Amino acid sequence: MAVLLQVDFPSHGPFQQEMAEAYRPLAESINQEPGLLWKIWTENSETSEAGGIYLFETQEHAKNYLEMHTARLQSFGIQNIRGKIFEVNESLSRINQAPL
Repeated sequence: MAVLLQVDFPSHGPFQQEMAEAYRPLAESINQEPGLLWKIWTENSETSEAGGIYLFETQEHAKNYLEMHTARLQSFGIQNIRGKIFEVNESLSRINQAPL
């Protein structure tokens, strides 16, 4: 069963194309994380938030990534990091064209 990880945190940017350019190496390295199936990068410049939605093969992979990623964000001085892990109902999600 696939597992979804939702992470968000306060961010004052960069956003949009600047974010894409600044974080490209990080995005490429995330592809090497064990159990990662995909990630959607999220941002909201109006509310000063950023984060991501990740799909992992197992709950263990999601928990391990959340622990590592939280520590990495904190090392950048980011606080108030929120992470939630959800099991995915694949049957219902497929009805709504989820990329599983």
